[in-house]
Amino acid sequence: MSASASVSARRLTAAALAAGALVGAVALPASASDHVRPDRTRVEISAVHHASPGRGDRSYRELNKEWVELTNTRRQSVNLDGWTLEDEDGRTYTFDHYRLEGRATVRVHTGQGRDSRTDLYQDRHNSVWDRRSDTVTLRNDHGRVIDQESWGYERHHRGGGFRR
Repeated sequence: MSASASVSARRLTAAALAAGALVGAVALPASASDHVRPDRTRVEISAVHHASPGRGDRSYRELNKEWVELTNTRRQSVNLDGWTLEDEDGRTYTFDHYRLEGRATVRVHTGQGRDSRTDLYQDRHNSVWDRRSDTVTLRNDHGRVIDQESWGYERHHRGGGFRR
């Protein structure tokens, strides 16, 4: 093999390796914090009841009919301290010193009440979850999206503009 053929072969090999690396880098998933990614803890939004009270009825009893249910699908308990639930408008509930046992479920109610192992209360005076359309986002204590649940046909279209 001549010297020029050897140089050409090395250039072709280098180009092929560079192209392979580029394809590999493009094929990697995005790692932005706002994408839902699998989490080892496996806490998920298992149900949402967004039946906000009717006009003029803002009693805590009625507000507590609005809730988000979280389920830990694994056997190990999960410390939810610092985790958050957030709606599309940025209203946020932060878990404070709460551990969700393995294979257990907790309901996070909008109104007021006495926190227990199975029921937590946001202590709000107004409805949070829009019954026509909204998105509830569960984030861990590092801000990583763990799960999301959306409903409503207008969830990306309000006031004539596009919302993400």
